[in-house]
Order: sequence, then C-alpha cells, then structure tokens
Amino acid sequence: MLKPTFHDVLAARTRVAGTAQCTPVVEAESLSAALGAPVHLKLESLQPTGSFKVRGAANRLLAMTEAERARGVVTVSTGNHGRAVAYVGRRLGVPVTVCISELVPVNKVAALRASGAELVIAGVSQDEAAERAAALERERGLTLVHPFDDPLVIAGQGTLALELLEQLPEIDTVLVPLSGGGLVSGVALALKAAKPGVRVVAVSAAATPVMLRSVVAGTPVELPEVRTLADSLGGGIGAANRFTLPLVSALVDEHVEVPEAAIGEAMAHLLVEERLVAEGGAAVGVAALLSGHVRLGRATAVVVSGRNVDVSVLVRLVSGAGRE
Repeated sequence: MLKPTFHDVLAARTRVAGTAQCTPVVEAESLSAALGAPVHLKLESLQPTGSFKVRGAANRLLAMTEAERARGVVTVSTGNHGRAVAYVGRRLGVPVTVCISELVPVNKVAALRASGAELVIAGVSQDEAAERAAALERERGLTLVHPFDDPLVIAGQGTLALELLEQLPEIDTVLVPLSGGGLVSGVALALKAAKPGVRVVAVSAAATPVMLRSVVAGTPVELPEVRTLADSLGGGIGAANRFTLPLVSALVDEHVEVPEAAIGEAMAHLLVEERLVAEGGAAVGVAALLSGHVRLGRATAVVVSGRNVDVSVLVRLVSGAGRE
C-alpha cells in the first residue's frame, strides 16, 4: 500500500458520508475564560459509536471488495476501534471479529459484546491481542482492519480536519490525542495540505508515550502497558509500523505529555464546567491546556476524541475534585 495523500482524505470524506457524522465545534466557555483566549472543542465524542474511530473504520470497510466483505474482517482494539468496526460491519453485513487484551475496561468490553461482533480476549497487552488477530487473519482468511497503521484508516480520520477547517477557518493551533498515530496523522496530513501554517500539537498520556518515544528514537520502541485513565491511548505502534511513525515524525509540530492527575482533572472539568462527557484519552488536549503545557494560538481547537468512559470513573473523579 502507498502512503496516504490529501487526495485520499478528500475521497474518504465522500465515502464515509452517511456513516460517520459531521461533528460540531463548540467554544469551551469556562476553559476560554480561565485561559483568557478562545478555545474550541471538536466533539468527536458525538459520533454514533462515541469516538472518532468510526471515520477510519468506515473508510476501510467501504473500500473493500464484496469478496473481502463476505469473508469477514478481524481487528485488534483497546475498545473504541473495535466498536467502530463492529458498527460499520453490522451496517454492511460484514462479519467482524475483535481481539482485545485483558486491560480493556469492563464498560468497553460490555459494549463490544453488545455490538454483534465476535469478541476474543487474548493476552495482557494489545501487542498480544494483535498477535491473536494476525493468527485469525491467516487461519480464517479474514481481512485485517488495522486500528491505525493503514492508509485508508488514516485518510478516514483526516476527514475530521476537513470539517474543522470549514467550521473554524481561522484555526491556527489544534491539539490532538496521540497513541498509535492514526488520528493525528490524518488530521495533520489534511491540515498541512490545506492550511500549512496550522500548528499541530500531539498530546500523549505520560503513562503511554510509545509513539513519542518512537519518534525520538527514529524507530518503533516497546514500553510495558499499564492501566491508565487514558486507556484508549494504550498499546504499541507495531515493530513493522509503515505509515504513522513517518507521518507523525514529519507532520507534527509539537509534542506534549500529560500526567495521570492532569487527565483526571481535565475529565472532571469537561463534565462539571463544560457539561461534556469525555474519556481519559479524549481529555488529554484539555489537560495540556489546563496544566499550561501548551501555548495558545489565536484560534485554538482541541479534538475531544471519545466519550466511552465508565460512569463510576467520572463520579470518582468529580468527587475527588471536591465538586458537586
């Protein structure tokens, strides 16, 4: 496969229309007031499956041949991607198998069980779950839908940026969560082609900075997986990474890491002050702003990438913050 291009993002927008939603951009009034400058939120949390992942999943499955769809697909996920593939697969009549690790939170496991996909829990890390997915691909003749390192998936995620440019044409800074790099690769690819001056800031959770460490090393690195509020940002980038590592290295202007406490504070802020539900991985951009890790632009946008969090976690965070 060839690396994705801006043309691929434009084609993806047409392809996924009607499956992925055009999500709103809203000003975070409390956050803007606290920081003294306007901050806008791109609410991918309002996608049908509760995360941006439906964009890439839709573009990948809709581009498949009828024969590939009939055989079925397999994927590996920390929860959100698997749910998105299952959602699109159900709409298209494609059998879906999702491999996850034992680290996936119970609320996301429950959602996957309810999705109609075959669920396989394999190993204590996403890398081990990925090995099981690769084995099923070979054994059953399935098509692997990679969660991030796939040109069609990357192009699908980039459709978010096309909407953002139309909704906030004055944008000069965007903060994007970073894990395997599919989201920030697609967003940066589209932004740098359409408006090269936009500053792209990739925000990693300090507990799961695998892509950032790989960018610094110039090659994929491995780190132990740990439990974190930002569970959707867990997992490695794959030793054979072909697309996202080069794209992140070339297109991201600035990298930031945020600690666990800052992520929890950002989740509580979004719920209490902005009345928005966000999972930990989706709140890292707000965490970076609240903790002063990122310089605001004249027009700053933050991608809030998903809402699939256990309610009990939010209750604990809000209570711990001493809020009502």
